Amino acid sequence: MKKKRSLLLLVALALLLPGCTRHEIQVAPVEIKPIHITIDVNIKVDRALDDFFGDLDKAATEKLK
Repeated sequence: MKKKRSLLLLVALALLLPGCTRHEIQVAPVEIKPIHITIDVNIKVDRALDDFFGDLDKAATEKLK
């Protein structure tokens, strides 16, 4: 009976001890790359068209008067 207890204790220790070991996790370095963003802004063209057509609109209204 004493052999069974000691065998059971030995098996229990054999199963529990590996869970108590220290685990190390290696984390790879994070690489941050620059982001290139291209934005086309057509404000100049829009304003130029407004000025062009605005002049035509003014000339048309002046002709009507």
